Amino acid sequence: MLYLVPTPIGNLEDATLRALRVLGEVDLIACEDTRTSGVFLNNYNIDTPRTSFHIHNEHGKTKRLVERLQAGDTIALITDAGTPGISDPGFLLVREALAAGVRVEVLPGATAFVPALVASGLPTDRFVFEGFLPQKKGRRTRIKNLVNEPRTIILYEGPHRLVKLLGELVEHLGKDRPAAVARELTKRFEEVRRGTLAELQAWYAEQPKVRGEIVVVVGGKP
Repeated sequence: MLYLVPTPIGNLEDATLRALRVLGEVDLIACEDTRTSGVFLNNYNIDTPRTSFHIHNEHGKTKRLVERLQAGDTIALITDAGTPGISDPGFLLVREALAAGVRVEVLPGATAFVPALVASGLPTDRFVFEGFLPQKKGRRTRIKNLVNEPRTIILYEGPHRLVKLLGELVEHLGKDRPAAVARELTKRFEEVRRGTLAELQAWYAEQPKVRGEIVVVVGGKP
């Protein structure tokens, strides 16, 4: 059995009872970063053996993990925060496990874009999740493809590129498009700031240093 187990995106109290039970019962936990996951696991006194599984080693590790699963081991995959496979490693392991006849079970739980979308005040009935845009090649094309998108648009971005992203969205989608920027969700300094793309760009351009993981939610084309 391969379990995909969501972990809290900030507040450790958001871990589910089922997630904690599974993590305590499996033979091995594959972690995006064993140090980051260690803080979470140690908080709940979970001492299950751990191994690293991240974007730089997932191709090599996937084969070995699938072999262990076929041999009868039960493995849980977690990432630094949120649901594995959503802008985090997970897809490759799931695909190969299924191809090998391994049962895969995904636990429901935390992911950053859902609370950001709901808190944005923008329509939630239809939306498109774009995740992280390419940093260089293909970035402008991806943004241009969103110009006529009628559904609410959800993007992930790092704090040091937020102002750049907002400027690109102003350039292609228009300065008056409604939007929201959510950061530090579920943490002490959680912030959801709403306004037009131009207003948000101007606000964050004046901030000395923006911190935290960021979700940008943009209204679709009217």
